[in-house]
Amino acid sequence: MGAAGAMQRGERAAGRPWSRLGLLFLIAFVAYLALVAMSGWQDARAALGGIGLVEVLVLLALSLGNYLLRAIRWRLFTQTLRLPTEIGTDLLHYIAGFALTATPAKAGEIVRLRWLARVTGGPVERGAPLLIGDRAADLAGMAFLILLALAAGAAGGAAALLSAIGAVVFAGLAVQPRLLRWGLGWLYRVTGRWARLFARARRAVVGLGPLIRPRVATPTLILSVLGWLLEAAALWLLLDWLGAPIAFEVAALVFALSMIAGGATGLPGGVGGTEAAMVGLLTLEGVALEPAIAATAIVRLTTLWFAVALGALLFPWAERLSARRRDALETG
Repeated sequence: MGAAGAMQRGERAAGRPWSRLGLLFLIAFVAYLALVAMSGWQDARAALGGIGLVEVLVLLALSLGNYLLRAIRWRLFTQTLRLPTEIGTDLLHYIAGFALTATPAKAGEIVRLRWLARVTGGPVERGAPLLIGDRAADLAGMAFLILLALAAGAAGGAAALLSAIGAVVFAGLAVQPRLLRWGLGWLYRVTGRWARLFARARRAVVGLGPLIRPRVATPTLILSVLGWLLEAAALWLLLDWLGAPIAFEVAALVFALSMIAGGATGLPGGVGGTEAAMVGLLTLEGVALEPAIAATAIVRLTTLWFAVALGALLFPWAERLSARRRDALETG
């Protein structure tokens, strides 16, 4: 009876993540639409006359290119850690994980580690270095995008330079095993609780070592920068279509600074912070308010919300596939 009851509880729990995902997606998206409406969306509609289906498809294709480059980066991480996964499974896990991007600090994307543990038969913490490396690689990619934009002539000033340097330093510190182990040890001494959890976390950060070697870190950074360049290109093209063209390096700088600002808020998907920063930076570059609002709304819909929608579409597939692999390992 006890085993049967546990199994039933497990089956019910397996269905809950999807219902919670749908509710979270709905709340975040409604909040986003409310934000757009309050920011003067009605006044920006006139600026959308130059945007048709072909243009939207181009924007979505650029975003998809970014997702694929970052998914290939995830594959590079799994291979570096010698995890027994297939390339199709890695790509599926990474893109399906975007379904939970609209969670505070993207914490929901930890579901990738759950799928990884299922298909490999290993503990969850074995894949934890991938999550840390993925965050650090995105941040480093943004930072180098800012530096490239400044080198190309974008007038970002000291604030942009400090943002880039801060992002590089933070990304570098985030993947230092010794520093992380020291930090975890300090937290454990302060709290004096959850000894098993801290022990698992310390074991997890040991795996970061292979990810920061030059032969891995270099292609990782290249993939990150190329991926975010595609998103910056989308903003650049969109502003041109809206009749408010700016230089490519300026668009890249605005995009990267806005994403860092949104991420710093810790809000779901950076909603609110990213939009406010992007509109503000564009107006500082001489873009009129209406096309700035329109461009920001469209870019976010074709980047953040396209990623969430695509991830939500693939989420059930990733869940079922990982469950079948887990069952096969247990019965094999």
